Amino acid sequence: MDKYGLIGYPLGHSFSVGFFNEKFENEGIDAQYINYEIPSIENLREILDSTPNLRGLNVTLPYKEQVIDYLDAITPEAEAIGAVNVIRVTHNGKKTLLKGYNSDVIGFSKSIEPLFEPCHKKALILGTGGASKAIDYGLRSLGLKTLFVSRSDTHPNTIQYERLTPEDIREYNVIVNCTPVGMYPHADECPNLPYEAMNSHTLLYDLIYNPDETLFMKRGKAQGATVKNGLEMLLLQAFASWDFWHER
Repeated sequence: MDKYGLIGYPLGHSFSVGFFNEKFENEGIDAQYINYEIPSIENLREILDSTPNLRGLNVTLPYKEQVIDYLDAITPEAEAIGAVNVIRVTHNGKKTLLKGYNSDVIGFSKSIEPLFEPCHKKALILGTGGASKAIDYGLRSLGLKTLFVSRSDTHPNTIQYERLTPEDIREYNVIVNCTPVGMYPHADECPNLPYEAMNSHTLLYDLIYNPDETLFMKRGKAQGATVKNGLEMLLLQAFASWDFWHER
């Protein structure tokens, strides 16, 4: 039986494990998807050594950047993004080869592009982690100018939350939340933004999908903003993961 899985820490509720095991059952595929909750990226080697029938992995927080050092190859796109969330595992004799991909950018770009209007030319990206790098790459590929928002401004092209003005919100009217703020069970929290400056030209996209509508989305919606959560992105990136694992 082929094995696939997800590495990250902590994992808690995982969309991928339910999605893929249901896919395997429905399509009669002799495979299993497992959550590998590892406290250190160094534990990846133990998973590889103990699972000779492993064919692919997804990667989530906090290892999307750290895992790159363990790979034998990486796609140009994933290298440009600087983060990997899909690993194809192939076995060549006694040697195990790992190739890294990024399906986040595919899922995100396909999901957000239909929502764009001519007024959407600049975007704020909340957070500076591995997911935000894929979001930045996707937005810039779609022709938008981007600016990161963080609690500190140590990263280049970054502004601190407390420095954001209503004018910034109107200028950068696409806002993507790449942080866990507002995720269940902390659904009563939201990123610190001047929501009152939002209007019908504002587009809010939250990578969170639990709850369905975060407080970030609710507060924008109350101002007339268009809002969307990350569920479709998750589905699209899962489809892309499967394609990467089985590419010829």
